[in-house]
Amino acid sequence: MTATTFCLLAAVLAATTGTLVAGAGDDGTTHIRLYIHETFSGANATAVHVTDSPLGGNSTYGTLSVFDDELRQGSDAASQLVGRAQGITMQADLQDSGVFSTLLTVVFTNGGYKGSTLVLGGRVDFGPDGKAAAERAVVGGTGRFRLARGYSLMSKFGATSSTAVLKLDLYVKTDV
Repeated sequence: MTATTFCLLAAVLAATTGTLVAGAGDDGTTHIRLYIHETFSGANATAVHVTDSPLGGNSTYGTLSVFDDELRQGSDAASQLVGRAQGITMQADLQDSGVFSTLLTVVFTNGGYKGSTLVLGGRVDFGPDGKAAAERAVVGGTGRFRLARGYSLMSKFGATSSTAVLKLDLYVKTDV
């Protein structure tokens, strides 16, 4: 396959799936880039706080939140909607209130992966300056991602007083 053919194929795939696919690596790993658009206040909130800390006071340990965020092709709110990021976040670190344990399901509702899911789990820690990428394990999936394994890197992209945009890079292998 020539470089021109590969670029054309990648552009068509990106346009039809609604995701930026960097392609398969030599080891069969597929890279998918998505943007999570989260709204945490107002009538259209996609993330809500469910429980307070059982320790009381100013503690955040044990708090639980749920989310059903938009997954978009780009960082702009007008970019193509490709799915949802659904799951739970628990504050599970007694020493650092900025560290969370999460379970996240990437649900593809449009494009070439429509009807498929990826399941991510693990610790989210953006580091002391808030700029580090949080790495989580890809622990499974359905549809085109049956028997998936791999990892994800999530970083903060932008925020307002009521919204956040997170860049999510998925590196996935399947046996199917």
